[in-house]
Amino acid sequence: MRSEVLIKKGLFESICEEKKDLETLLELIRLISSTLDPRKVLFFVVSKIAKIIKVTRCSILSIPFEEKGHAYVISTFEDPKTANIKLDLKKYPEIRKALRTRKTVVIRDALKDPLLKEVRNIIAPLGIRSIVVMPIIFGDEVIGTLFLRTSRSNHTFTEKEIRLCTAIASSSANFLFNAFLHEKTENEKAQFEKLAITDYLTGLYNIRYFYHRFAEEFSRAQRYNLHLSCFMIDIDHFKKVNDKYGHRTGDVVLSEFAQLLRKHTRKSDVLARYGGEEFIMLLPQTPAKTAAAKAETLRVLIEKHRFSGMEAKNRLAVSIGISSYYARNIKDKDDIITFADKALYKAKADGRNRVALYNSRM
Repeated sequence: MRSEVLIKKGLFESICEEKKDLETLLELIRLISSTLDPRKVLFFVVSKIAKIIKVTRCSILSIPFEEKGHAYVISTFEDPKTANIKLDLKKYPEIRKALRTRKTVVIRDALKDPLLKEVRNIIAPLGIRSIVVMPIIFGDEVIGTLFLRTSRSNHTFTEKEIRLCTAIASSSANFLFNAFLHEKTENEKAQFEKLAITDYLTGLYNIRYFYHRFAEEFSRAQRYNLHLSCFMIDIDHFKKVNDKYGHRTGDVVLSEFAQLLRKHTRKSDVLARYGGEEFIMLLPQTPAKTAAAKAETLRVLIEKHRFSGMEAKNRLAVSIGISSYYARNIKDKDDIITFADKALYKAKADGRNRVALYNSRM
């Protein structure tokens, strides 16, 4: 009689667990049909699995078609905002095997399985016991994996848990593919946007973007009575560099010069290539005296720097013209650039390799 009760109890518990698994799959299907956000679905997948199985790590990895040496964590139950964490697959032999065989890889004991021998010293301190890697296949391509880890000392993944995860992974394949395409489109869009505002040689902002930011900063300076300074920077006798070393080396020197400027520019400043060997920099909330000190620091820094491709005895020098708003004679934003240009002309006329601050006598 007692054994019959236990059998019925076990059968009842099994039915309840199967019911929960079915409810999980139905919930996933409802979410898929009600949202266009693939990341929302993928996070539901990892968080639901983590809740059911109580794993220490549950992630969905994306495997880019053209980059088989790395995987990217695009969803993990620890943080819904986590995205694009890059993994070096050399450190994950279990993932490599799942990708190669296109089959689920189950590691019952991470410290004893020969597959993990090469990385055992890495995972041992983490307390990892069991690992499951399930390939996610879309069409004929393995586009990702479901990656599970547990540190349970007396329990490994059961066949039932693996079946449930396999069903969930299969259901999420389409959304992983959509998430991958979405990420790729967003990256390409960001790249095109960057190219639209960037000078191709130096990597600095182009003059078109500079004028856009200049209008915003000048408007802000007027509205709140803020200082705004501008540098016009020109490399002295740059033609001699091209004539002596060639235009290819000249381009390398220009690029290195631009990076040197950028390295010593605040995030709030706007630095752009004005044209040829001329550069322009906008310094918000910077009065004339502070701007002049900054310009002199840059001048000395450039004079001391040894540029690639040039002999040690040959150094670059720059002339820098400065204008500054809040000045009485500046009536509109065009005056700032005009006066900075006049100050640059004055610096060159006085012998070059120097800084000149605009005044009304120029």
